[in-house]
Amino acid sequence: MPQFSYRARRRSGELVEGVLDVADRSTAVAQIERLGLFPIAVDTAKAGAVHNGKSAAKNFDLMAFLPPTLRAQLSQKRKPKLQELATFTQQLANLIQSGMPLTVALNSMTHLESKGIDASVSRELKNEVTEGRSLSDAMARQPRVFSDLYINMVRAGEQSGSLVEVLRRMANHFQQFAEVQAKFTSAMVYPAIVICMGMLLIAFFMFVMMPQFTTIFSGFNIELPLPTRILIGFSQFLLGYWWLLVLVIIVAVILFIRFKASEAGGRRLDEWKMKAPVIGKVINLNLFGQFARTLGTLLQNGVPVLMALKITEQVLPNRLVKEAVAKTREAVTDGKTLAQPLAQSKLFPQLMVDLVRIGEETGNVPGALNNLADTYEGELTIALRLMTQLLEPVLILVMGGVVAFLLLSIFLPLFRLISAIH
Repeated sequence: MPQFSYRARRRSGELVEGVLDVADRSTAVAQIERLGLFPIAVDTAKAGAVHNGKSAAKNFDLMAFLPPTLRAQLSQKRKPKLQELATFTQQLANLIQSGMPLTVALNSMTHLESKGIDASVSRELKNEVTEGRSLSDAMARQPRVFSDLYINMVRAGEQSGSLVEVLRRMANHFQQFAEVQAKFTSAMVYPAIVICMGMLLIAFFMFVMMPQFTTIFSGFNIELPLPTRILIGFSQFLLGYWWLLVLVIIVAVILFIRFKASEAGGRRLDEWKMKAPVIGKVINLNLFGQFARTLGTLLQNGVPVLMALKITEQVLPNRLVKEAVAKTREAVTDGKTLAQPLAQSKLFPQLMVDLVRIGEETGNVPGALNNLADTYEGELTIALRLMTQLLEPVLILVMGGVVAFLLLSIFLPLFRLISAIH
């Protein structure tokens, strides 16, 4: 089948290039338009040409010069980000909905720009499907890219004959989680910048400015105030024993990592995070929203409840919530409703228990869980905003106090020196 290289633009104006395997040029143009792109140029691709002659540059493989072990590690597919998975899933859904057979759609995916997911992923999926495997089984052979949640939802879509709908729901699912992550990141940007700038300021003052002032003060016979003596002592300690401070920090980090990795330590940290003032509410809203969104999406797409609970348990990052979900799965296996073990755990909010119970009575548990997820995500946005509003004045007061102490330590002896001269 002939190949056609094309250049097109998205609605945002971004330029997209690729290659399509289709019968003729008009079919290529129609396929590009079905992808929501505006074609600029569609030409017959030359043999061996990929992405306008970029294959020539790819013939030079820097990986060949690396040691085999390192080359194998670097060649492993990294775990994609949520936004990348959302884009990949949406593109695949668009291609299948346009009427393409699955193998043709996967072949087209190798030429589409899907940031973060290498074209080899789609190529391997196409080869597996061509050999007779289902799409979910092919994805199961790439666990680094596709999680159990993804694979089981695709399998449920295949069995129910609604693969496109399932893919669209998954794309929406990943998009919503990506937005929540973005909110966390944006909320932490300002505090992180203030803390980093404060640490750099203190380091500059301790290692550069303070030794110079110490030399000046030592030339005069005046008694230094207590804040100045403390600051000079701390500066001299850092200059003489900075390596010891670095060693202590490294040991503390290693001990913390080991404590966090242990079952008891990790559980205690998770418990502390859920009960911490201010940030605890943010963490709880994120956890319960993630639980409701994941379980609701799985059930909505036809995944059996026990399998859905198991996958949800694997996705959640908090050990306490994991244990509660595991006990819920055991209780459901014994014939109990979903709401009963959730209530008995004393961990989940009463609102969640009540809405899940109503969902069971009305036969719409997925709808109840998705409504809960929307509620918690809305509350999370407000909680993040409040947290940043509280952090800002606290950081300003702390940094102001540090700067005031530094200035006081410098100006007090200067005032004494001026008084002694007069």
